[in-house]
Order: sequence, then structure tokens, then C-alpha cells
Amino acid sequence: MRRIKLTIAYDGTNYAGYQVQPNGNTIQAEVEAVLARMHGQRVKVVASGRTDARVHAKGQVLHFDTHLQMPADRFVKALNAMLPDDIHACSAEETETSFHARYGAKRKEYRYVIRQDVDPFRRHHAVTVTYPLDVERMRQALAHLVGTHDFTSFSVTKAEVEDRVRTIYEAELVETGEEMYFRFVGSGFLYNQVRIMVGTVLDVGRGKYEPRDIERMLAEKDRRVAGITAPPHGLYLWNVNYEKVD
Repeated sequence: MRRIKLTIAYDGTNYAGYQVQPNGNTIQAEVEAVLARMHGQRVKVVASGRTDARVHAKGQVLHFDTHLQMPADRFVKALNAMLPDDIHACSAEETETSFHARYGAKRKEYRYVIRQDVDPFRRHHAVTVTYPLDVERMRQALAHLVGTHDFTSFSVTKAEVEDRVRTIYEAELVETGEEMYFRFVGSGFLYNQVRIMVGTVLDVGRGKYEPRDIERMLAEKDRRVAGITAPPHGLYLWNVNYEKVD
């Protein structure tokens, strides 16, 4: 058996998330269905992590094992011929059988896109914020999130993991004309962590909290002290890196 590392992009608008579930179509189900047609049997794919309903990806990484002998890069053309238009195979390469899309990830990058004017053509891909925002205050708040912290206050109360310590290497706000996006690079992220961080920093931008309140929220380790959870459709899993972090 050969192991293939596959990178895909998808528009999550019409999906109930990445992971297979009883109710609602998912990204994983679509990819596995195409691979099953190619192999004549079920092929399980493993992802770097799951994304929620309406969340998008530019660089989701999967792995799967195959007995097919065709060159790895031909999987891209074959998959794209059968996948729906809102899921796209970007690249494929053969890798060592020890490679694991989830457990081997060293860094992940998420982006969250917002805009301050209504655009019906972007309604599924960016979150419209109609109230004034102080960008400098938001950047000050983001600086407090960088580093290794217990992010209990920025995760759902009933998280599946007990260890909520994560490292954020970069946190920035980038302005790009009519839109802006939050960019987070970290060792890994808790369930809803990025959306809660974004919601909280937006609350700083509108004057509900001070930038330094982020330090207090981290110290209190209580979800109730942080801000709102931002909507899912502004969130993108942008990149997954497997290189060792110095």
C-alpha cells in the first residue's frame, strides 16, 4: 500500500462540516465517495482537522492509503473530474507510510475575513460588520494572544480535550481594500478557538473591552469572560505545515 498526501480547497457553504456525520452532506463524505469509485472499495481519508458547517479551506491536508499504481499527481486530475465544483484537489504526493495528516501537523494557519460594507456576492465568504472598528486597538489586543497560553476562555465549555494550552506564533490583522482579515498561525487550535478570539477582538474594536483585557481573560480560564463567537462563514483553514518548528 502507498500513502498519498492530498491537499484540497473547499467552499463550506453547502456542507455540514468536514467530518462525516449522520445528518447532512460533508466534505469527507464527498472525497471518500470519489475515492471509493476509483478503488472499487471504501477508502478512508484522515484530515489535519475538522472544520465546522459553512467553514472554508484553502489548504486542508488529507492522507489516504491506496493500492493503485498510478503516479500520485494523477489523483488530482481524477478527483477533480468527479468531485463537486465546490471541492477542489490542489496537489497530491506520495509520502512515507508514517506520515499522518493530523498528528504530524506542526503549524496551522487560519484566516478570518470581515468587511464593513454589504456585498451580496460575498455574503457566504466574509462576515459583514456594520459598526465602527478601531483597527489599532484590535492589533493591540491580538498581541496579547501571541505566545503559549491556556486558552480555556477562548474555547467551548465542553471541549473534547482537557489540555487547553496552545501556542500562537503569529496573530495579525491585515487590511486589503474593502476587506480585512485576521491571520493566526499556531501549533494547533481548540474547537471554536479562532472564532471566539475573533469575536472578542471585534468587541475590543467596538469599545466593549480594552486591549489589555485579553490578558485578564486568559488568566481567568473561563469562557464566560471572553467575547462572542464569530459566525462560521468568515473562517478559512488556510495552510497546514508539517516542517519541524525551530
